[in-house]
Amino acid sequence: MERTVDTPVGAVTITQNEGAITALRWGGAGCDDSPLLHRAAAQLDQYFKGLRHVFDLPLQVEASAAQARICAAIAAIPHGETRTYGDLARELGLPAQAVGRGCGGNPIPIFIPCHRVLGAQGLGGFSGGAGVETKVWLLRHEGAGALLI
Repeated sequence: MERTVDTPVGAVTITQNEGAITALRWGGAGCDDSPLLHRAAAQLDQYFKGLRHVFDLPLQVEASAAQARICAAIAAIPHGETRTYGDLARELGLPAQAVGRGCGGNPIPIFIPCHRVLGAQGLGGFSGGAGVETKVWLLRHEGAGALLI
């Protein structure tokens, strides 16, 4: 099941499978509804209005064990804070490049906030929306924009 919602960073489609959110991607035209998709859409709306800093949704990363570990580490980064690819690499015992690939392969961006992961010398990439512009918007929205100056 999928539901598309408009956000300040573009339309996003939320996917639900077997009682968990399994994906968020930019674009789409999903029009399904369920209690979980309704809840996810409402929490996104609250997030973009500045009323929610933590999502309370069942998430399921349908990927390799390494990808799931990387996504769990990303999900633990608090709202308004950032980490580097190197920070997460040291924490997980993985190469920084693997963490970068894991961020790029995050199937549930925003809910799993890969925009909070930065390069040692800059922003790093972002695979959603308008790319790095979307990452900058999300970081500023969360009050982490001061580091961008």
